[in-house]
Amino acid sequence: MSYTHTITVPLDWAEAVERTREALAGQGFGILTEINVRATFEKKLGTGAADAVGDYVILGACNPELASKALAAEPDLGALLPCNVVVRRGTDEAVTTIQAIDPQTMVQLSGSPAVREVADDADTRLRAALAELNGTGPSSAQ
Repeated sequence: MSYTHTITVPLDWAEAVERTREALAGQGFGILTEINVRATFEKKLGTGAADAVGDYVILGACNPELASKALAAEPDLGALLPCNVVVRRGTDEAVTTIQAIDPQTMVQLSGSPAVREVADDADTRLRAALAELNGTGPSSAQ
């Protein structure tokens, strides 16, 4: 089982990050955390490591309604939250890659029907956000 949903878009990295935020917001997700991997590598490991990873940000996306349902069903699921969404672009790449965690990963770790329901809803929403970014969703401007 793949643990991410992945698309590539012909956007520069900064625009891809901004549009990813917007698409996630349109599906009820807020951004709780943001990890700039490139900046962290630059500070801790040096320029070579930062250049090797390229532009790379991890957005910790959370839909409060879904998180509440998931934690009510199984409090230990907090270790898997928020839903991580990665926006990355290698130094010499012409496209930007956007990846979202596949919420079905939670179902693999929990047999709870309530968790399955939350994962299905989160999966639908994350896929819709990616479809919008990919130009195939209902809100995409083509």
